[in-house]
Amino acid sequence: MKRVELREVWPHEARDFTTWLQENIDIVGEATGLRLGAAEREQSAGSFSVDLIAEDESGRAVVIENQLEKSDHDHLGKLLTYLVGIEARQAVWIAADPRPEHVGAIAWLNESSSADFYLVRLEAIRIGDSDPAPLLTLIVGPSEESREVGVVKKKMAERERLRYRFFEGLLERARSETPLHANISPGTAGWVGAGAGIAGLSFNYVVRQRDARVELYIDTPDGDENRRIFDELSRNREEIERCFGDPLEWDTKEVRRACRIQQTYDTGGWRDEDDWEAAHERLVEGMKKLESALRPHL
Repeated sequence: MKRVELREVWPHEARDFTTWLQENIDIVGEATGLRLGAAEREQSAGSFSVDLIAEDESGRAVVIENQLEKSDHDHLGKLLTYLVGIEARQAVWIAADPRPEHVGAIAWLNESSSADFYLVRLEAIRIGDSDPAPLLTLIVGPSEESREVGVVKKKMAERERLRYRFFEGLLERARSETPLHANISPGTAGWVGAGAGIAGLSFNYVVRQRDARVELYIDTPDGDENRRIFDELSRNREEIERCFGDPLEWDTKEVRRACRIQQTYDTGGWRDEDDWEAAHERLVEGMKKLESALRPHL
């Protein structure tokens, strides 16, 4: 078996290859798993023309974009434009040499959109003295796994959006009562923190789904130093908790480098949007008490 230059088989992309593909549309179906028929050439999509539009077994339109060269951004843009223009839900991109970044882009589209995308490599082969024959190989396509990944990613995006809004409201309230986090901006992570004035130590607000906490987080690069600082503070635990007004959680584990002194509140987490106002009030008050109780010992 020998590979043959594509231009030797189809000298012109539109006149030769697209025409051939229209007449042999079942080969695309074999590569993608789609049952295709009724392929039509050069259909209008706004001011552009689609290489091919076929139909699947349910009569739904399938956009097919071809190129006899390496995949490029121009054809990816056309594929998306055509898909939207004719309101299709399936698209096939056939290219001689799919670039890794375009493989990644099609995989992302399958995870993130409601449409199905297929990226197919086109080769021409000859066995002995036979006529050249096409070889189409599916590089990436939709799957149940990609859909599940997409659902997880959407949930993660929603989580990040809610956490940002939670911290946005919390920091706005905190600025009106204490300067500790006055220069801190909200983020999408599960915590925001301000330096305690000693390298590796920070006063953090932390939020989870159903609860939140205030903490002094001790995390220098040296685990032994973290434990030394923690132990120094622990020697004054009774006085610190008396000043705070409640028992605190003194969290240190041998398997972890960092240590924490914290207080957790179950008044609401980032999922409990109706309870955010009460949670913000409780957290800001807790942070003020925690800093006041710990600051003399730092």
